[in-house]
Amino acid sequence: MIKIEHISKDLGEFFLKDVSLDINDGEYFMLLGPTGAGKTILLETIAGIYHPDKGRIILNGRDITNLPPRGRNIGMVYQDYMLFPYLTVEKNIRFGLRSKKIAEAEVSRRVDELASLLGISHLLHRYSGTMSGGEQQRVAIARALIMEPEILLLDEPLSALDNETRGRLREELRKIHSLTQTTMIHVTHSFDEAFMLGNQMAIMNQGGVVQVGEPSEVFRKPNSRFAADFLGVTNLFRGEATIENGISYISVNGVKMVSSIPKSGPVYVSIRPEDILVSLKPIDSSARNSFAGNIEGIADNGVVIKVTVNVGVPFIVVITRRSFDDLHLENGMLVYITFKASAVHIFS
Repeated sequence: MIKIEHISKDLGEFFLKDVSLDINDGEYFMLLGPTGAGKTILLETIAGIYHPDKGRIILNGRDITNLPPRGRNIGMVYQDYMLFPYLTVEKNIRFGLRSKKIAEAEVSRRVDELASLLGISHLLHRYSGTMSGGEQQRVAIARALIMEPEILLLDEPLSALDNETRGRLREELRKIHSLTQTTMIHVTHSFDEAFMLGNQMAIMNQGGVVQVGEPSEVFRKPNSRFAADFLGVTNLFRGEATIENGISYISVNGVKMVSSIPKSGPVYVSIRPEDILVSLKPIDSSARNSFAGNIEGIADNGVVIKVTVNVGVPFIVVITRRSFDDLHLENGMLVYITFKASAVHIFS
């Protein structure tokens, strides 16, 4: 386990502010946030490139806060590969083992094993300047993994790649993690990467951690206006909540909603578009929220259709193309929307 305890670091334009995280052994942990949020500084502080102004870093029970990078057993992969252009792929991969007293046969075994795992065995004799970006990134990952690090740090490793290569390497990272069970901390701007790779994720902003949790939980239940905006929550409203019998009743511009989360006072309300049912008649169900309104917009996104229904406030509903065709929905049509109280997330 790596424990980051109240880390602060001021580099002027970029900084960390009282960052605390617990990352368990074997986790694939994603760090998301806007540019300048502090994600890369956090990775480089964990790696030992920067010494924190305050706080501690504990790795598997060892305080590594004051150790130099070479004494931490932490690997790091950057988005721009940082290979040695004058060395072959094989020599790049084995470079970090030069100072270790490891038998040549063992070094060769590790190189061959990682090259096979990453599909670069046929490139071992090549130089980095003759390879594609995806091939260079595979070499950079192999060079980090050959050291058998306790933690592997990945700073936007897929961002410089084209879409097809990015998809392939994303699958390979997932396979590598499954096979090696190496703890990985991965900085990204991509929600797809967070969902497809991460066991846990943290959102950062202005040098601090805003929210931590499983990707699906964080996306469904943002805990702040910033997190909701950053994650692209569409049905986000400001309202006033009261509690009756453990249930919240929220008034948003005169529209009364019910939430199973007990909270009172001024709140934000969010409902995921996929949690809302749309119908031509009122639905007979146990769902606590049901409203009539008119369709104000239809957006065809290919696989799914986004329908905006104004019930006093505008709700965006996501439905499949088949459902859209079956319902014969049109602008101006009167429809009904329904969603459960458990789908209504509220936060201050």
